Amino acid sequence: MAAAVARFAPMQDRSSTSPPHLLLNTSSRGTPAAIPNKHIPICSPGGLPATPPASPPRQDSLIETSSITYPPDTYCSQYSDDPPVYTITADRMAEALEHIATQPLPNPEQVFPWMHGLHAENQIQLAFFSSRRKSVRKIPACIRSITIVKTGGNLSASKLKGAVAPEELLDNTPKEPPHFIECDPKDGFSVRNFQIQACKLAMVSDIIVYGDRKTNPEETVALAQKISKAQRQYEKRSGFSPCLFNTFMLSDSFESVQERYPKLIAIDSAGKMTGQIVDFFYWERYEMCAMSKASEISNNVFLGPTPDPGLHSECLGEEVYDMLIETTDLAHVPESRSLRALRMGMERIHRKTTLHMEFPSSGCIMSPTWSHGEIDGLMEMCKWIFELANPQEARRSKRRREVEDEAIELDDISTPRKFLIHCTDGYTETSLLALAYFMYAEGLPVHDAWIQMHRDKGRNFFAYPSDVALLTAIQPRILQESPRFKQSIFNIPEPRWLSKIDGSLPSRILPYMYLGNLGHANNPELLRALGITRILSVGELLSWPEDLKKELNWPSDNFLMIDRVQDNGVDPLWAEFERCLKFIEAGKADGGATLVHCRVGVSRSATICIAEVMNELGLSFPRAYCFVRARRLNVIIQPHLRFTYELLKWEEYQHQRRNEPLRRELEWATVSREIALMNKPYSK
Repeated sequence: MAAAVARFAPMQDRSSTSPPHLLLNTSSRGTPAAIPNKHIPICSPGGLPATPPASPPRQDSLIETSSITYPPDTYCSQYSDDPPVYTITADRMAEALEHIATQPLPNPEQVFPWMHGLHAENQIQLAFFSSRRKSVRKIPACIRSITIVKTGGNLSASKLKGAVAPEELLDNTPKEPPHFIECDPKDGFSVRNFQIQACKLAMVSDIIVYGDRKTNPEETVALAQKISKAQRQYEKRSGFSPCLFNTFMLSDSFESVQERYPKLIAIDSAGKMTGQIVDFFYWERYEMCAMSKASEISNNVFLGPTPDPGLHSECLGEEVYDMLIETTDLAHVPESRSLRALRMGMERIHRKTTLHMEFPSSGCIMSPTWSHGEIDGLMEMCKWIFELANPQEARRSKRRREVEDEAIELDDISTPRKFLIHCTDGYTETSLLALAYFMYAEGLPVHDAWIQMHRDKGRNFFAYPSDVALLTAIQPRILQESPRFKQSIFNIPEPRWLSKIDGSLPSRILPYMYLGNLGHANNPELLRALGITRILSVGELLSWPEDLKKELNWPSDNFLMIDRVQDNGVDPLWAEFERCLKFIEAGKADGGATLVHCRVGVSRSATICIAEVMNELGLSFPRAYCFVRARRLNVIIQPHLRFTYELLKWEEYQHQRRNEPLRRELEWATVSREIALMNKPYSK
């Protein structure tokens, strides 16, 4: 386990530039571009019942977070008394942040449903939660945090760990006394209000204000006083004791903190990411590249993401290949003369020069409106790649068939050429061309290509339903022209599972654990073809026909149903973690794989998969979240607030069971803010 814990890779230099200025309430221009083809699915809570379900059992132990910044004058000096503002040194700030990181979080029952956001005017949200407990809107007395605010709000440089901008907390309505934003949503029902958590926690925080060398000190003083006034207004409204939470100004410069406490620096004064603090945007892309890094699917033909060795050390540069084929929505099927010109270019130019071309991406050739020209172009492309990647075999095949090919002159081709079929994420836009070529080059019917590409070649990929229809329809032609298909193209058996898939396979999170939806779970023949032998159902029942159950003869011990768990922000999963993980581990020990599913495959089942990744690989929650998110392929995992919080508590338990001291990488407010920022580009 020690090796797994120590395996975190360092930030690479090429990806060290900080992301654009990130705020939860900025325009979309301030948010990094989304990874293509991912989307946020709708996660229904199963309907809002007239009578809410019973509250989960309360845990006996009550946990109250302590802080060394209270009382404020114990270690800090008072700068002003009206409003009260204190100064804090870098040493004391580092000590306070370390103390918070090593304190156990309050149990979920102590902070939910308050965390969900319970606005007094939001009748839908209140109707669901308020009858569950008395004083449901009361602020939990057990929770206490530290919030760091940067004067000016420019977080693209000189950013301390967890720092936020002032406008994320303060209402800037003119001519009104300073006060915090009313962050609880007034409308709608949601258990995924990640975007409000930084503001909610700031209201129960000691707040540290700092600036960088470009900041006028008077601006920092003015901001600190404004925040202190907002705290006084909030404590009166909430019935807090006077000055329970206070405002501090950092008395040391940012450069001093950067020199003495580098582990507290997310982005340095030059605007470079230090790699000391987990960055969700970086780690999602890192894990995506780790999962989809280029590999050989057929002789001299590779499939993977657009080369970027700077992001992942195992990603090869483009100089390794002779030809890079980028699949994109903007491309057209290349003409024969274009392919001839490219082949001639390969022969004339220096061997180390890499050529580039484009091909239409997955989903671009639509059924049933595709043209004969598009199919001819797809077939010609497959043949062109094969003959350049396998010149000797292509020459033998040509002589055997005695077919003259005007597009490719094989006599002057002797050196095999290496190809990379690529796109940004390495698994979506490339799927149509990669699967068609794999069928052609290996002589495989579509169903065998689908399974072998995934199991034997180790590729995770997503294809659109239109790709399934297209490849199924043109299968006879692909196999008839394939140099390696030796059977009859007639009467090729088609498995029953093929007609039931929508293009997506269950997502392989670990070699022995898949994450999927209810549709995947109800396609047992597909699961068997993938080597999945066990099914863990989280809150959703299977609907296998009785005759199919008898035919497939799955042992009853290979099913586990976790019932009475809805995606409603109320039902806990924590108590089921151990049972679920033992079931998954039993499948691993048997040499099989387990499908973990709920209805959509993004919340309840994703929570279980994250818990297993944390348990198996020794990862913290932020890293395990990005690990699973990257491998869910075309959809975004969406564990709601309570499940996410339970996973942070699970991280505490992982430290305890390994006899390690508790220390979170990121606090709840920062985790929630990062998730909200990651999801913002996909929000409608």
